[in-house]
Amino acid sequence: MPDATAADHIDRLDPLAFRELRRANVQRCRGSYHDPHDWSPSDWATAMAGELGEVCDLIKRERRGEAVSLHAVGAELADLVTYADLLAHRMGIDLGAAIREKFDVVSHRVGSSVRLGEVG
Repeated sequence: MPDATAADHIDRLDPLAFRELRRANVQRCRGSYHDPHDWSPSDWATAMAGELGEVCDLIKRERRGEAVSLHAVGAELADLVTYADLLAHRMGIDLGAAIREKFDVVSHRVGSSVRLGEVG
């Protein structure tokens, strides 16, 4: 899978804010399936594990020399993030804030100046 192609594709897209994802994700879940709180955190985690398994299977196939489309990998990663957001919602976690904080903690730990939550 050529990395430059994936990066070029991502650079052409409008950024998606976690707040926008959360609003649409909860609305769709409630309207088309069930209230996100009807599932336990374990249910959402299991759904995430299933999507991660699908991503891993595609990567395994690619490693074996099969043609795997970036679109297919992206679609499964999108499912994984969607479920992660619903799990975070179910548990009362702001996923965007959690990612920002954790990213900066790791950057500090590894001596990187790259930060999401602070200048530097």
